[in-house]
This record gives sequence, structure tokens and C-alpha cells, in this order.
Amino acid sequence: MIEHTYETNYIALDREALEIERAQAIDEGRDFDAVQEEYDRLHEQTASEGHMALQDEIREFHDRVQELPLRDDFEYEEPSGLESIRAERPEGPRQVAVDVDEEELYDRIYGAWLGRCAGCLLGAPVEGWRTDQMWGYLRDLDRYPLDDYFRADVDQAVFDRYGIERRDNPRRAFLDEIDHMPENDDTTYTIVALALLRRHGFDFESADVARFWTRYLPLVQVATAERVAYRNFADLVYPPESATRWNPYREMIGAAIRADLFGYVSLGDPEQAAELAWRDARISHVKNGIYGAMWVAAMLAAAPAVPDPQELVEVGLSEVPENSRLTESVHDVLDWYENGADYDDVVDRIHDRWDETVRYDWVHVLGNAQILTAGLLYGDGEFGPTVCKTVQACLDTDSNGATAGSIVGMIVGASGIPDRWTDPLDDRINTGVAPYFRGEETPVYGYDTVAISRLARETVDLYGPLDA
Repeated sequence: MIEHTYETNYIALDREALEIERAQAIDEGRDFDAVQEEYDRLHEQTASEGHMALQDEIREFHDRVQELPLRDDFEYEEPSGLESIRAERPEGPRQVAVDVDEEELYDRIYGAWLGRCAGCLLGAPVEGWRTDQMWGYLRDLDRYPLDDYFRADVDQAVFDRYGIERRDNPRRAFLDEIDHMPENDDTTYTIVALALLRRHGFDFESADVARFWTRYLPLVQVATAERVAYRNFADLVYPPESATRWNPYREMIGAAIRADLFGYVSLGDPEQAAELAWRDARISHVKNGIYGAMWVAAMLAAAPAVPDPQELVEVGLSEVPENSRLTESVHDVLDWYENGADYDDVVDRIHDRWDETVRYDWVHVLGNAQILTAGLLYGDGEFGPTVCKTVQACLDTDSNGATAGSIVGMIVGASGIPDRWTDPLDDRINTGVAPYFRGEETPVYGYDTVAISRLARETVDLYGPLDA
């Protein structure tokens, strides 16, 4: 996910949050013309007066946006309730045959955990780099196309040439500066979901997620929609209202990066995986923000039985509304692939649609779903090519790399991931270096630095006896 300074990290709604709300409301079909003049006034005032004195007005404006009707010409059907989502799904397998013994089950799940960590580690150093920066950097080092981790021991002139700021930041995670998987929200959320299921079981409710977060997940570990939701929990606003109250980030990628564990524990049952992901996602997201989570979870649940990436993407889409912007966006990439477009052409088309210099575009679930799809398709089921093609396409590099690595790791298992991708992890992962307070330890309760293999074993244990 995106890094921000503590001061602007959505404790208050600022001018950029207003801009994101406008883009979000228009994209989800709201008739924004009715509030355009009010938006223009607030937008100008925040520029001249600052946003802190205008918080009440900005929040009231967000409330009014939520009440706007959909435009008559809006062509999509995008509910947020589970039964309504299921009513809008296309036909799908709902369940697939996964026949594994305990040893293979562990190998698959361990592979998904390792793959998520390795993909995240690949993308973390370049989070926020634009295509001209990453591609120029790689070409100057004769490393284009990307085929390995990023390193910090590079001539400073290369960083300067592309305007890349080198910051003292543990989450940057250059290969030569780490000896394990450092803290990152893209892996921390997976651990949180594991801890949630160990405490509440498979019958957890959305309110359980909210309470669990406030008890065991430090506030400083969350951002965008998750931080808004957390703030709402503190105000005793619970799901689903916690996802809509003063939340312009409600269709960003956050719920999708939290979904993997629900696929890990639902192998063979993409419908169950999607439902568990829905219960989690709705605390902070709506519509396509929820669908992204359901799609990812369903793909992971089906991955051992459906190793073909193209077919797997379709299985995932069978759990979300057919006439949604997520489905349309992913189908665009599938169509380009089927019609013979090469990888570079597909990436260019994605960037033609999504402006990487605009924060809303950078972290929206739709553009990142397109990049994830491209990485899966053109990676052709191999671990290294999949994570590299996903990260090289930019936008949310660590989030997309983590999800791509998780999916292909589930397909090939831990035994199928080359050692060069897993050795740097040293089978250890940290949850405790807060991204906004450098050096202060704020780990997820019960999980500071733990063995990745332990996380895999705890995940397998949730299945109980396989012959039960």
C-alpha cells in the first residue's frame, strides 16, 4: 500500500481526500452535478485556508455525496450485500475438486505464504516509483526486464537521474538491507486474518473483525480505507456503516490485500472463500472494493485444482457481479491477451486508463486488478516471471506482487518456488515496525517476528483432521 506521512494519513479529511471523493463518486455512478458547486467551493477553501478548520463542512459534504442517486445512464449493477452480490454472479463452479493429503496441503499453503512474502519483498523497495523511474533504473543497470530483487548498493547517480528519493525506511526492503521479511501491511493483514480465524473460527462476523482490529492491530499499521474504518470503530460506528462514513477510499485495493488467508483456508471452495472475504471487506469497502477481495480469495481457493491462470481468473470472477466494473476491467485484460497483445502493450493500455501520478488511480482496486491479471497471464504459471511482470507494471507494486506471489505460490507449492526467491526471507517475518513512527515497535498482538513456516502450520491446523 501507499506510504504517507503521519500528519496527512487520513486522521483528517484534506484537499486530496476531497479530490478522491469526487473521482470515486463519479466512477461509482453518483449524480455529482448536484454537489459540484459545493465541491468547488470547499476545494478552493482548503487550498487557501487549510483543511483542519473545515472538517465539519467536509464531513457533511461526504454525507451528502452518499445520498446522491445513481445517474440514469449508469450501466452497472454493483450491490454490496452478499445475497445481492450472489444474485448478480455468472455461472461458476462454486466448488472444485482439491484432493490433497496433509503433506501436500502444507506445501501448498506454505508456498502461498512464502510467495506472498517474496512478491511483497520484490515490490516493496519500488512502491511509489512511476514507470519512467523504475524502467529507467532497470535499463541503466542492464536489468530490464525485471528478473530479481532490487538492491540498494547502486550508484547514487542512478537514483538521482530518475528523481528517486532514498529514505531510511525499513519497509523499502532492498535485498541487501534485510535478513528476513520486514513489516509490511500487505503481509500483516494476512497474519491478522489468521489470528482472527484462530480466535473466532469460520463463523466470525464483520463486527468481530472490527473489534479484533481495535484490540490487536495497532492503529498506526493501517491507512486509507482501513484507517477511516478504524476511526469509525472508535466512534462506535460498525459495519457496514464503517465503510461509508467519511470514506473516500472505499473502492481502493485495501480489502483485496486482506483476502488471501480466506482462500488459504477454503481450498476447493471458492464460494466459501469469497464469503469470508466479503465479511472482512465490508468493514471498510463497498462495491468493487469488496469484489476485489472476493475475487482474490476465490482464485486462491481454486488454485490447487485450476493451475491455468486464465481459467483461474475466470473462476474468481464467477464469485462477483457479472455486470461490474471489476469484471469489465479484468475482462479487458483477458480479451487483450486472447487477441494476441504482448505484455508491454497490455501494460501500456492499463497506464493509458489509470494515471499513476494521481493517488486515486494509483491505489484503486480496478487498475491494480488489471495489473495482477496481466502478471498472472503473462507469467504463465511460473513463480519468478509472474511476480516480476506484476511488479514491473508499477502502480501498487508491493500489494500486487504479494497477491501474485501468493496465487502462484499456491499453484506450485513451496517445493516449486526457486530458492533464490525464498532464501532471503530466512523463514522469518516481522509485523512490528510501524510505518509512520520509525523505530517504534508496534507488532500485531501475538505476532512480532515469527517463522513463516509456523504461520503455514497454523493455517493448516484450521482445517482440522483431513479425514474428519
